[in-house]
Amino acid sequence: MAQPVVTTRILRRLLKSGAHLRAEKVLERIHPADLGPMLSDLTPGEIRIVIDLLFKHRRAATMLRELPPELLPEIIEAISNERMAELLTRLEMDDLLELVDAIPEERREPVTKLLPQSRRDELRHAELYPPRSAGRAMTTNFSALDEKMTSQEAIDSLRASQIDSSEETLYLYVVDELQRLTGIVPIRRLVMAQPNTLVGELAISEMLSTPPDADQEEVAQLVARYDLLAIPVTDVDGTMLGVITVDDVIDVITEEATQDIYNLAGLSEEDRVFTSARVSIKKRLPWMLLNLCTAFTAGAVIGIFEGTIEQMVGLAIFLPVVAGVGGNGGIQTLTVITRAIALGEIEFSSGLRAVGKEMWVGLVVGMTAGLISGGMAFLLHGNIYMGVVLLLAMMVTMVTASLFGAAVPLILKAMGLDPALGSGILVTFAADALGFFSFLGFATLLLDRLV
Repeated sequence: MAQPVVTTRILRRLLKSGAHLRAEKVLERIHPADLGPMLSDLTPGEIRIVIDLLFKHRRAATMLRELPPELLPEIIEAISNERMAELLTRLEMDDLLELVDAIPEERREPVTKLLPQSRRDELRHAELYPPRSAGRAMTTNFSALDEKMTSQEAIDSLRASQIDSSEETLYLYVVDELQRLTGIVPIRRLVMAQPNTLVGELAISEMLSTPPDADQEEVAQLVARYDLLAIPVTDVDGTMLGVITVDDVIDVITEEATQDIYNLAGLSEEDRVFTSARVSIKKRLPWMLLNLCTAFTAGAVIGIFEGTIEQMVGLAIFLPVVAGVGGNGGIQTLTVITRAIALGEIEFSSGLRAVGKEMWVGLVVGMTAGLISGGMAFLLHGNIYMGVVLLLAMMVTMVTASLFGAAVPLILKAMGLDPALGSGILVTFAADALGFFSFLGFATLLLDRLV
């Protein structure tokens, strides 16, 4: 497949020359997931032509589903309300919800009014579920078999069903007369069974399901932990509502991982590679100002020991060393703990053991780094006490940085907040401030031995 930049140049040349038939051939060779970077370089008029060409091959809906979120507003702007309603009709409910949220508020109601009544009812019902919940992520396109069917009747039913043939049937779900989930049937077991065997007899009753209001991250953890290809969504009565498939779980994991990474760095999820500079500045500046405040606060700690530095200017050489090692150690601990929380490997109740372990690791790493740094300080200054100050400072800094790196996300989680939200800034500030304080504090105590 051609590189996106080359494809974009060829496509633009074809569109400008009016060679739309050849442009269709180019688009046929491009996977919908690869269209995003290409469309970002096109003008609104060119985007409209591309959408028209994709409509002819019924690929426009698939393309929209695969677009990065930051590109959606620009692409949606180039699509008329009528065309947008037609696209939404072809999408699964989870993708439809995502696209409806991306439509500007002033266009949202006119577009949804153009949907078929049955589709509007489904959308209205799905919007009742909380954001980032299983109900929002599930698809209602699944295979349900009556438990009183014979295996032959079930096979005939599957052949005659309207389930999209492009979607792989991962599991066959067995329901009773009230549409309550009673089990699942592996398709191999169904095909190999005698024609008159009841589906209910073939069903596996031991299975996992999730309520529609469950957090999508928790659902993703279940699927990953038990190696599932899909998980059914049921209400309090066990009625089958939908299915969350592994491709939806991958999307959730990617989304949650992006959120955690962005939060650690003090970024907003809306700040992506194709986001406008204005939006990026708006999202980054508040966190940068907060970081600036914490940096000045850490710098104020140095000001407390101004007299010590005046008497021993050589101390300033080692301030970045102490702060850098402590900051890196804190971020390492923060990353390990945040990942454990995200994957459900740790809870607040078991957090004390994790905090203790990370502090012990910090102590050993700090002692090792302190011995090396102390040795270098002794070689540079010929003063053993400078080495002692660095050793003690490194140990204290690494222990406290590890403490903050482990405790901050656990406390935020216990408070119901995202454990990665601003943690990186807080941990870096703690490591810098405590590193400066411990190093200059020990140096002040031993100043008469250092001078």
